[in-house]
Amino acid sequence: MTSLSRELVFLILQFLDEEKFKETVHKLEKESGFFFNMRYFEESVTNGEWDEVEKYLSGFTKVDDNRYSMKIFFEIRKQKYLEALDRHDQAKAVEILVNDLKVFSTFNEELFKEITLLLTLQNFRENEQLSKYGDTKSARAIMLVELKKLIEANPLFREKLQFPGLKNSRLRTLINQSLNWQHQLCKNPKPNPDIKTLFVDHACGQPNGAQAPPPVANPIIGAMPKVGGFPPIGAHGPFQPAPAPIASLGGWMANQPAMPHQAISGGPLGLSPPANAASMLKHPRTPPPNNVALDYQTADSEQVLKRPRPFGMSEEVNNLPVNIFPVTYPGQSHAHSLHSSDDLPKTVVVNLNQGSAVKSMDFHPVQQTLLLVGTNIGDIAIWEIGGRERLAFKNFKVWEISNCSMTLQASLANEYTATVNRVMWSPDGNLLGVAYSKHIVHLYSYHGGDDLRNHLEIDAHVGTVSDLAFSHPNKQLCIITCGEDKTIRVWDAATGSKQYTFEGHEAPVYSVCPHYKENIQFIFATAVDGKIKAWLYDNMGSRVDYDAPGHSCTTMAYSADGARLFSCGTSKDGESYLVEWNESEGAVKRTYIGLGKRSVGVVQFDTTKNRFLAAGDEFIIKFWDMDNTNPLTTADADGGLPASPCIRFSKEGTLLAVSTSENGVKILANSDGVRLIRAIESRALDPSRVPPGVVKAPMISTYGASSSTAGTSISNADRTAPVSAIVQLNGDNHSLQDTKPRISEEMEKSKIWKLTEISEPAQVRSLRLPDSLLSVRIIRLRYTNSGGAILALAYNAVHKLWKWQRSERNVTGKASTAVPPQLWQPSSGILMTNDISETNPEEAVPCFALSKNDSYVMSASGGKISLFNMMTFKTMTTFMAPPPAATFLAFHPLDNNIVAIGMDDSSVHLYNVRVDEVKSKLKGHQKRVTGLAFSSVLNVLVSSGADAQLCVWSMDGWEKKTSKFLQIPSGRAINPLAQTRVQFHQDQTQLLVVHETQIAIYEASKLECMKQWISPNVAVTDATYSCDSQSIFASFDDGSVSIFTAAALKLRCRVNPAAYLPSNPSSRVYPVVIAAHPSESNQCAVGLTDGGVYVLEPLESEGKWGTPPPNENGVAPGMSSAATGLDQASR
Repeated sequence: MTSLSRELVFLILQFLDEEKFKETVHKLEKESGFFFNMRYFEESVTNGEWDEVEKYLSGFTKVDDNRYSMKIFFEIRKQKYLEALDRHDQAKAVEILVNDLKVFSTFNEELFKEITLLLTLQNFRENEQLSKYGDTKSARAIMLVELKKLIEANPLFREKLQFPGLKNSRLRTLINQSLNWQHQLCKNPKPNPDIKTLFVDHACGQPNGAQAPPPVANPIIGAMPKVGGFPPIGAHGPFQPAPAPIASLGGWMANQPAMPHQAISGGPLGLSPPANAASMLKHPRTPPPNNVALDYQTADSEQVLKRPRPFGMSEEVNNLPVNIFPVTYPGQSHAHSLHSSDDLPKTVVVNLNQGSAVKSMDFHPVQQTLLLVGTNIGDIAIWEIGGRERLAFKNFKVWEISNCSMTLQASLANEYTATVNRVMWSPDGNLLGVAYSKHIVHLYSYHGGDDLRNHLEIDAHVGTVSDLAFSHPNKQLCIITCGEDKTIRVWDAATGSKQYTFEGHEAPVYSVCPHYKENIQFIFATAVDGKIKAWLYDNMGSRVDYDAPGHSCTTMAYSADGARLFSCGTSKDGESYLVEWNESEGAVKRTYIGLGKRSVGVVQFDTTKNRFLAAGDEFIIKFWDMDNTNPLTTADADGGLPASPCIRFSKEGTLLAVSTSENGVKILANSDGVRLIRAIESRALDPSRVPPGVVKAPMISTYGASSSTAGTSISNADRTAPVSAIVQLNGDNHSLQDTKPRISEEMEKSKIWKLTEISEPAQVRSLRLPDSLLSVRIIRLRYTNSGGAILALAYNAVHKLWKWQRSERNVTGKASTAVPPQLWQPSSGILMTNDISETNPEEAVPCFALSKNDSYVMSASGGKISLFNMMTFKTMTTFMAPPPAATFLAFHPLDNNIVAIGMDDSSVHLYNVRVDEVKSKLKGHQKRVTGLAFSSVLNVLVSSGADAQLCVWSMDGWEKKTSKFLQIPSGRAINPLAQTRVQFHQDQTQLLVVHETQIAIYEASKLECMKQWISPNVAVTDATYSCDSQSIFASFDDGSVSIFTAAALKLRCRVNPAAYLPSNPSSRVYPVVIAAHPSESNQCAVGLTDGGVYVLEPLESEGKWGTPPPNENGVAPGMSSAATGLDQASR
């Protein structure tokens, strides 16, 4: 909007205020965002009109715009929450907590938990930080002082707090002047003209009765004052001269007046009420020259890219540390969390020899020691870096040449080679994408180990495919590509169908960076000419058009929390730029110092821990703190790096992969990363783990470059690891120099393979969890999502929670057999106990579901459903009293407020927790529902019941798509109420089905049975996938635990009860339930009939459960009867 248009808005505001259109005035203030009426804001806060307060603020800022804005919204919502607690309105307080305060848990989860705990106090003033909280009126007044300081210090409000100094009725005066001028231009001006409308220009009538030409618009009937008599209505209201604007916070603007008050901290969020705070901005910096802000304005609906921002913003304003504690009362203090260069991975711990020049790398999002690598000759490989083992390998090959464009076919006929430009894992790690230098994108599905399967081949672009990325527009996994043909394209990751094509770049597109904010999804794309554009997922064209520094070939990346945007690029002259962007203005906020002026190739960079930046440049790795433009430190990785090495952080930030000049990869680690690698290494290097016939050799001599050359720069060259096979799943016979493939070992192994039987305590690591409570049969069991605790539900409706602590023996703090956990209870000593009033325990089917952040558990034992706080064990609420009683609970994967509840009347209820309402009832079973599983990929809910039936329901309209009964072996006497459980594989398409007679794997969409294992003599009590879906853990009523391969559903190991249970002939103890660790693929836990809970792991020297059986159709010699039954029944 031009400056004159902006001034016109001010004139209209003055006019509306003079005319006493109060509501319209404030609406225009909000919608224009030009003037923040502090007086109106104060009145709304003082009156507790919280909805209006936030609505008005929303015209000027949003919660996540910067730290000041976040603090403003937090203080308002916290006050609203405390007032509800003070009124003892628990329902309202919970609503505020869930709807308003939950957003802040992303930035400070501990604070959110502390706020939640206030619900459990009779008077929140019992909390030390709130002990001086007074009455509502005084609390609002104190908060208002703080809010005013935050607003005045917030750069988004700069020049919006002072209304222009206008004379009274300025708009009327301008109209009068215009009419006077028009009257003077009349050919026959009348002495007292009769002006009846402002809609057309004024003209006096012609003499001698001649009529003036009719106006172009319809005349407006009604009298208007004479020229010169257009009266002012008076001056009043808030549009009075205001104090001088606040001084610049960062020194970006010249000639600022003095700051009228003490600087206010925008970073901290906390419970304590506001008071005087010290300035957090002690070191203002000067920005680089020519910081031109660019217009992000778009259509009204595009809020993310719309909101204009003021120039001259301090580079520190948006980057105050997230974990600063709140402004406090006098006498209170909190520490400031600091980061140091010691947190960075700089120690070389692993050397990998890829065999060709590395072009792109990506760490697995879940299994942090899996590294995906792509090279200059089109090879891709998956490495387990802890064991220095190459798990899977593919070389470049077009899968279906006949489906490719003629242009590509001609190119391949000329030269059948391609370079990998980009490799990337999907967000869940189930898929990986590869962008090649010739037209093609490959998508593979990864199933662990060496199981890498072709998924999709897309002829994506004409020429080079420069980059790819995954995104979830419309809650659908898509892959985004860009290329030499100057386009960006979006493809369905499941089917390969093209969803969008974005055009507008005038040069080949170099990189893409998808992101979302406020539920708005968008894509940044950069071209080789340095142009940066942005698109929403529609066909409306680019919303942004500006230049990268130096018109450089640039990549963009967000910090892990999505709050900050960075880019790194290299110009044609070799000058490199690493910068942070002010998204709102499209301007460079901060330029980092230290990159070379004559870089070779395009410098690559990465971010980690929301705190650090790294770039490969000038044969070293350079690091920066995000909030400091000067380099923090460097690392040379013991030498041997190319001029511009490829780098990639692991998702945890503990490891850093960097390419070497000798066609390899070095893994750097910080202290946590070193411990992780050493722990894996201690198992990987144990000779007892290597099967007979598999030769050990140094990894550096296994592939590619000569060992003598590599050895000079590899400090760990003496370490050995098993030679891994090059798995050719695409049928190629591609081989590399010095590779020693397995030839006859597999045949030999298939002849001697036999089931691993574990019958002695010395053959397994087991730990019975300590328990001081009454030992009662365990009915339900699961690990917390963090992997650091186990939650159990006993037959008597009492929950038990065991937590592991970090220690020298357990550096990760996750569940382990090496260290016993603590049976955790809050200081109050209360237990989480389900409602069992008026229930028959014999008929109850206990169940629970844990929230994704491990903060809450929803549970039932035949009575009402209870919602417990996992920190305090307090019951937050109860709902849905029987009948019917809940028998299974599952959270909706895309909406935490929706819970699927299986019932003992055979129905499934879709319940909305927020509005306390059953939205849908699904009917299809004949007996109680005993299992529920969601698939966001298939967009379905699968239910299972005691009727041994499976039902598939669409998540769109909840209609039943299909159903099928299990194939029960003939002649088997089964419990008429035997439970059937279901669980989805990692790929969200295969379904594990568990019944006392069998374990089966179904293709979920059509309920086709793919594999089935019939238990010959004993009942299956429970089964579950391992965290990587490569194994299935199963428990039986004879006390044994079996481990199956998930791909073939073949038995690979059996743990007999004597190996982990104490001998007691007088009692029959066996596992009722089994749970898999969420990140340790070989760890499981079992809950027993005697109330005990055991954690089981293979020996460290083994590292895994037995040896998988060979992949053949017949039954291998030595296979047990259970395994034999598997092959007889498998299909």
